[in-house]
Amino acid sequence: MQLLAVVTVCLVVSCAAAGPVDDVLQYDPYHPSIPEVESPKARSTLAQQEQTIEYWRDNAKRAVEKILNLKENKNIAKNIILFLGDGMSISTVAMARVYAGGEEKRLAFEEFPHIGMSKTYCVNYQVPDSACTATAYLTGVKGNYETIGVNAKVPSYDCEAELDESTHTHSIAKWAMDAGKDAGLVTTTRVTHASPAGVYAHTANRDRENDNEVSKDGCDPLVVKDVAQQLVHGETGKRLKVVMGGGRREFLSSTLDPETGKKGKRKDKRDLIQEWLDQEVQGENRTYVWNKDDLLQVDPQRTNRLLGLFEPTHCAYNLDRVHKDLDQEPTLAEMVDKATDILSKSENGFFLFVEGGRIDHGHHDNFAKYALDEAVQFSEAIALARSKFSEKDTLIVVTSDHSHSVSFSGYAGRGGDIFGSGGKGSDNLPYMTISYANGLGFYDHIDPVEKKRTDINKMDMTADDFRFPATLPVESETHGGEDVGVYASGPWSHLFTGTYEQNTIPHLMAYAACIGDGLKACT
Repeated sequence: MQLLAVVTVCLVVSCAAAGPVDDVLQYDPYHPSIPEVESPKARSTLAQQEQTIEYWRDNAKRAVEKILNLKENKNIAKNIILFLGDGMSISTVAMARVYAGGEEKRLAFEEFPHIGMSKTYCVNYQVPDSACTATAYLTGVKGNYETIGVNAKVPSYDCEAELDESTHTHSIAKWAMDAGKDAGLVTTTRVTHASPAGVYAHTANRDRENDNEVSKDGCDPLVVKDVAQQLVHGETGKRLKVVMGGGRREFLSSTLDPETGKKGKRKDKRDLIQEWLDQEVQGENRTYVWNKDDLLQVDPQRTNRLLGLFEPTHCAYNLDRVHKDLDQEPTLAEMVDKATDILSKSENGFFLFVEGGRIDHGHHDNFAKYALDEAVQFSEAIALARSKFSEKDTLIVVTSDHSHSVSFSGYAGRGGDIFGSGGKGSDNLPYMTISYANGLGFYDHIDPVEKKRTDINKMDMTADDFRFPATLPVESETHGGEDVGVYASGPWSHLFTGTYEQNTIPHLMAYAACIGDGLKACT
């Protein structure tokens, strides 16, 4: 009784000190009150409907009915298309929806019937890079940070360890080709970059895209094969029917680039593009293109193998393509369209890897506008592919390799500008809905003289390359370590549910297509 009395006295004193009891019970410091404002969509027809109970009940009813009507597709997958949104975190997906048309918008892959979550860490790091993750989701084995197509016995930068073929891990592209299917890759990065390299390369350092980079590592380029060379002459790379993206500079030495007139990055005096063309055998038509016009003129029925390298380095951002009149730069959807036309000729089906790689680059520079626009372009390429193939025999999987430190926060009004303000801070200055844990945006949003945040109302936020705020300065914003989504449609797509290790993904795809050395649906 004495203890109860003490507690009661303390509560009464606390309440008295703080004000009336009702005020204390109503006040919640964790959820501040927000002034009522009319949102940009408040007067729309949809907004009027959303104010009714019936709208949301009907919405939920349709969602439940859709789930109840799902039937497990246990056909054998003839074709597999793996779409990889590099750096496409869950927050990126949510923000891309708003950018694409509103909070209620659904991106193409969000229409897929099944979704799971993938754990992305490397064997030796909590937060991964695109190299160790590519090894996981393409070859089915987790490896170390910066290494590609090798197991965790190979440390980064080791010149000798990667030469041991017992450490090599082979991708699902090779599994598919060994089973008689065709395979290819499409990316908006250099075709020798970490993610696409996971399709065909084995290296202890993702930066070894040309022989000069191999030498810089202290390795012998005559012994340690660079990534571009592995694409042209490697066991898996040379068998690919379609390769499209950027990265001409990694294949050229003294040969001048057709677009820039500059020499390539190689020091071995080789022209690997010509070497790729010279591999043509009798009766086979190999075609090399470096601009959009030539790509669109490629006749799939007369083309056996296609190499498209559209930039010396990465492909241009879509916003730059549009706003800077880069009319010879194909879109990701156009590359996917041509790639699938060529691969569809295979009677046994195909495997295609497609990367929306510049989502990642936008985030690294705190360029949120670039990142979200690339995510929408990625979605459009997925929509095109899904429209061309039947769910009866084509498995499409959409995922990301890793997250980013980007945040979607604050209390912006419904239908507001995703690139605008999410509210005001305790310093009475507005803050942005999108921000980053780290990156170069730190310098743009902290006044070096006043040592306080810059008022964003005094900044020009209209540029595509406007840097969004970051909490601490680093030269390149870091990846994030949380799980990423895995969306699936087609044969055995119901297997892609739950939370699982990232290296499970290719084994699930292989099961559906009856390829590889693991479990198979057909047995």
